[in-house]
Order: sequence, then C-alpha cells, then structure tokens
Amino acid sequence: MQRKEFQQQLWLDFVHRHPDIGALDIWPDSINPEYLMFLTLNQGPFRSEKLLPSLYHQGYRRVKQYAMADRGLLVDLLLPPDGGAAVMLAELQANSLPPMHRDLLKRLISQSHRDDCKGQNLLAPCRPWDMPDWPTFERLLEANPLAAWLSVMGPRLHHVGFNADELGETLEAVCEGMLAYGMAPQTGRHHAVLPINPKLQYHYYPAHAQRMVFADGDEHMVVLGGIALLATAPVTTQQEGRQRPAEQLLPEHTLCQLSA
Repeated sequence: MQRKEFQQQLWLDFVHRHPDIGALDIWPDSINPEYLMFLTLNQGPFRSEKLLPSLYHQGYRRVKQYAMADRGLLVDLLLPPDGGAAVMLAELQANSLPPMHRDLLKRLISQSHRDDCKGQNLLAPCRPWDMPDWPTFERLLEANPLAAWLSVMGPRLHHVGFNADELGETLEAVCEGMLAYGMAPQTGRHHAVLPINPKLQYHYYPAHAQRMVFADGDEHMVVLGGIALLATAPVTTQQEGRQRPAEQLLPEHTLCQLSA
C-alpha cells in the first residue's frame, strides 16, 4: 500500500464513521490534515512495533516518541518525506488498566479474526474482534475512555488535526465556522487523546454522538472521535521555527529518547 492510498483509506473510513465531519465545508479540498491520530494498543499483532515497519515502507520516519503514564500511552510521531500529514501512532498500554478491565479488553482481543491480524490488514480501518456488550463498554469507559473506544472501534484513526495557519483564516474565524455547523469545542487542556503543549492554540471538537449496536442487540448513542484545529504560537527559538505544528503538539516533558 502506498502512502497516499493509506491516508485516503483512513480519511474515507473516518468521514464514513463521522458524516457530520465529512459535511464540513470550511476549508478547501486541497488542504491536507496536519496530523492523523491512529490509536492502537500493545497487545498481540496490534502493537506499535508491528505497525511501524509498514509505515516505514511507505516513507514515514519516526522522529519523536512520547510517554504519558497518566493516560497509559506511548506515542510515536512519524513524518512523511513530502510534508504531507504526519502520523501520531498512539499505543494504549493495557497493563495501565485495573486488572478486571485489562482482562475484559484482552478477552475481546483474543476473539480477533486471523485474516485481520496480518500484513497490510493491520493498518486497515477495522475492529478485528466481535462487538462488546454494553456493560463491558461501560466498565472500560470507567477505567479509560481510550480502552472503551478501542473496544468498539478497533485500531484505527481516532481524529484528525488541521493547521488553521494553512487555511488562510485565523483560528478564531475557523472556530466560528465550526460553531455555525453546530460543533462546539471541548474545554480544558487535556483534549481527545493527548495533553497539548500550552504554547499552541488548540481546539478539539468531538464528533456528534452516533447510534451503535452492541452485542445482544443493545443500541446506545456514543461519541467516537472528533477533529482538532490548531495554530502555532509566535516563534521564540530557532528550533521552533524549523518544526512543524505536529512536532510541537505534545508537552516537552512527555518527550522520550528514541530507541535505536
């Protein structure tokens, strides 16, 4: 799979899952996302180390790694060679969950279908295991919203981030456009999956709730993913001037030294 095809596949699945975001008309089609947040977990074939080789083959290079113990996350930042959308590969650490919740999640993963756990299928948008029942989802939600999200979505694109600086508008103007479409930003600095660098202007918009059919036929409205808008702060150092917004997205204290 080529990089352009991969990104297009992720985007098409994303707007299919979130038609309210697909209907937004506040930026030209020529504008690419600044980053794609792909969420997975450190179990079996879905571990980041199993997904990275396919991304390397597409030309991505890993430039930074972050750790957020309070979220149970390790995050790899990968950049393409052509300035296109960066990939944030966020891996939930199952062992960060309480034992009961960890067992619930592992039990789901053990049902994974074999063909969905090999080759390029690992990066395809899918849920490789059966849909959980509603009580399982609720218990996982109590422990970690990302674990609950993974239980019903499987490893896939969680949200996309757009750089308002590329849109020819101020961030405030773009945010007004979002409000006109009935989308309100989430409050607080801990947005979506990640804590955000306070130097950036950043707004995260949860997608509208969708009706999901859980195991045993239960239907419930749940929020699954969203969209982020960001703008860079005035450059204060030469290093910041050389970095993309995706490279400045996370707080510096979460940065790890890359392994060889």
